[in-house]
Amino acid sequence: MAENSWATRLPTVKSKADLVYDTLRQAIVTGDLRSGERINMDELARNLGVSKIPIREAVKRLESDGLLSSQLHAGVTVAEIDKTEMRGVFLAREAIETLVTRLAAERVDDKLLAGLAQVQAAMRAELDQGATERLPELNSDFHRLLSEASGYRILAELTEQLLMTIRRYRITMPRDAQNWRAVLQEHEAIIAALRQGDPEAAAAAAQHHTASQAGHEISDNG
Repeated sequence: MAENSWATRLPTVKSKADLVYDTLRQAIVTGDLRSGERINMDELARNLGVSKIPIREAVKRLESDGLLSSQLHAGVTVAEIDKTEMRGVFLAREAIETLVTRLAAERVDDKLLAGLAQVQAAMRAELDQGATERLPELNSDFHRLLSEASGYRILAELTEQLLMTIRRYRITMPRDAQNWRAVLQEHEAIIAALRQGDPEAAAAAAQHHTASQAGHEISDNG
């Protein structure tokens, strides 16, 4: 293939639509924008200093993600969380997390183990200080590392989608310190299996972790 000058001209920064998407998505996941809250497109465009075109593009993507809902007379609102459907989300997470961790154990290296240990240390430090605000994102970081180590982009994307949905759900019922310490212990069991390079043990530890946490969520909410 002949060399073409255009092949090196891809932008190095995100588009305005990408930036709007990231901003809105983060606000929804962290609870700054709550379920049912209306999105004023004109006001959002003014606040972000962009035209309505990137706003519309970002909104369409977020609708596809299930984070926004567009109704004829209600306009664009943050999608409601279907608590019944969340059971399916937890089941899907258990299946994906088990597979991801098994694959990660087959490819485990020092970089992955160091990354997981670093996240664990950060989570433990937060807990020791009595702080929990950063724990949901740190927990997501732990599972992102595993999904990325699986070697499959689709599994990383599915993991991200599930983590995002569960984080939104948990805004209405945050974990207490005792539950977060249980999360840390369950993470340690996963890391121990990874250090041994044992895919089956790692998968079993991941399955126990996700099933245990799903049990807390479902039992706490009927």
